Amino acid sequence: MDAQRGNWSSNTGLILAATGSAIGLGNLWKFPFITWENRGGAFVLVYLICIAAVGLPIMMAELLIGRKTQKSIVGALRDAAGPVWGIVGGWGVLCGFILLSYYTVIAGWSLFYFGKTAGWMMTGFPSGMALGDLFAEQSSNGGLQLGLSVAFSIATVSIVYFGVQKGIERISRLFLPVLFAILVLLLFSALGMSGSGEALAFIFQPNFNELEPGAILEALGHSFFTLSLGMGAMVTYGSYISRTQSVVKASATIVLLDTLIALLATVIMFSVIFSVPGMEEQIGGSTVGMLFISLPELFFTEVPFGRFLGPLFYVLVALAALTSTISLLEVVASYMIDEHGVARQKATLMCGATVFMFTILAAVSFGAVSGVSDLAVPGALGETLFGGKIGWFSMADHFVSNWMLPTGGFAVTIVAGWFMTKEDTMSELMDGTQPGWFSYGAWRFFIRFVAPTAVAAIIIAVTIFGVDFS
Repeated sequence: MDAQRGNWSSNTGLILAATGSAIGLGNLWKFPFITWENRGGAFVLVYLICIAAVGLPIMMAELLIGRKTQKSIVGALRDAAGPVWGIVGGWGVLCGFILLSYYTVIAGWSLFYFGKTAGWMMTGFPSGMALGDLFAEQSSNGGLQLGLSVAFSIATVSIVYFGVQKGIERISRLFLPVLFAILVLLLFSALGMSGSGEALAFIFQPNFNELEPGAILEALGHSFFTLSLGMGAMVTYGSYISRTQSVVKASATIVLLDTLIALLATVIMFSVIFSVPGMEEQIGGSTVGMLFISLPELFFTEVPFGRFLGPLFYVLVALAALTSTISLLEVVASYMIDEHGVARQKATLMCGATVFMFTILAAVSFGAVSGVSDLAVPGALGETLFGGKIGWFSMADHFVSNWMLPTGGFAVTIVAGWFMTKEDTMSELMDGTQPGWFSYGAWRFFIRFVAPTAVAAIIIAVTIFGVDFS
């Protein structure tokens, strides 16, 4: 294998890196919020079904396409399905590029709140502090946003710069155990709170009377988005898998760990929220309200040992974000390495610097620079592609979530299910490393019929009914 590309040293390295890519702000931020919005239990059950029926088959498809071709997303789809599909792969590279440009800003918020909670650990929570105002002030401070984004960007570039084994895999082996340890510590603390029983019942006891049709679609959408599917990350990571490593085992483990993290994070957050009367009104109608406005104060006022656990929680958020930004940059850098023969170090620096030009636009989208904050595409085109959103941050988020990820994922299901031969896919999945529970026939049915239908439903919901998954 080309030294510029490298490979994973073991199945554990692959699982930790790919799990790190999947575990991100979607687990710690969006999933708890949409579970709250959709009244818990029944929604969670539907979500788990969608993960098994849609997320897992597509995860296997992306990893096998990568391993079969030993190329990043552009070359992988071109080799697997024909020259025109290289253009579709370019769509995935662009998706990773745009997503990274604003994801870094959100990741920077975790650094800000780590700094704040670490300071409050020493001084105590400021009396009369309005965290809604604090969030508005920091997000509209262009200099602060840029500084936080620079810090996160440098960390991301520094890791990808050193390649697969010495960079991505080494950091994943270090960070993922730390992430799990912090999560377990927070979980034990949360389960000791008065509202933990109510939280567990809310999450795991289905009440189908409260399940609305829109909730089913949202569960389907998030089951797809949460696993880093549709953007080329798993195809790229799959291209580093050796023949001795199991695609099936890796896929199942990644999906299981990602889902477990999302559920544990939800238990932690809801245990805190249900321990305080009237929190439903305080959370508000956004994910920001839950993660960056309600929880910081609750850690210091309601959680046992909260002044120590609060900073740890935002370290957890930062680590989850960093393992995701690493995979996004790798999608872009690997394209330059594979398709244009650029050395890894040069490709990483070039791509990191270019992405950051657009990160600047995202960082000043909250009022710091009026021309950027007011940026919009007028008319029907703006409504269709960007949901009428204003500012680069919101526009990019809407376009990626509602258009780029679903179409990219749909393309993968078509390539793996209809363009690749049965022999090609079977050789990757039934290679002697697969577990006894795996059925190739079942996978082939789901990837040909169930998964593309489900993803098509997401696309139809966006295009015809105006559903917003951002």
